[in-house]
Amino acid sequence: MVYTLGEAAKATGKSKATISKAIKSGRISASKDDTGAFRIDPSELHRVYPPTPMGEHKETPKETPVNTAETGDFKALQARLEAAQERLADKEAVIADLREDRDKWRQQATALLEDKRPKGFFEKLFRR
Repeated sequence: MVYTLGEAAKATGKSKATISKAIKSGRISASKDDTGAFRIDPSELHRVYPPTPMGEHKETPKETPVNTAETGDFKALQARLEAAQERLADKEAVIADLREDRDKWRQQATALLEDKRPKGFFEKLFRR
């Protein structure tokens, strides 16, 4: 079984935009079918985004507010909050990658500084 973009969003509690961005950035691998729809392997999706239990999916509120202006403001704020959370998660992933790179460079520099072997041609010839 494979997920479509919408099914993947429902399975993780994330938005379609979040899943799509993760695919485009390479965090999740996916293929496209003949119609151009994404086909996402569940193990690949849940490697990055853990599955959401069925009862915790975002649901549409049962009551609709009377004032539509309030609804629009709330939805706009909700969308901005979700976008900010997605950007924060992406930036945290970049920071983790940069820290990993930094640690690798530090290990390499330390190894080079600790290398006591002779470096020059004559030093190799006259090494005891």
